[in-house]
Amino acid sequence: MQSVNVHEAKTRLSSLLAEIEKGKSFLICRNGKVVADLVPHKRKKRTKSHPMLSKIKIDYDPTETLTEDEWGEIN
Repeated sequence: MQSVNVHEAKTRLSSLLAEIEKGKSFLICRNGKVVADLVPHKRKKRTKSHPMLSKIKIDYDPTETLTEDEWGEIN
């Protein structure tokens, strides 16, 4: 990662963002000490399931057809 001071980051923000879009990362420093990381945004995976879903157990076949008794009366 390349270090950039606060003043340089302010004046070159557009060009730094263009480089970040290409995958590069920067450290922003104030008085020689790192205060922030400027890194590409990581999107969440939309296909990841919720952790609680793995704990649900179904003890029957949900695609099985119902019998007449299970349907009940039709009004």
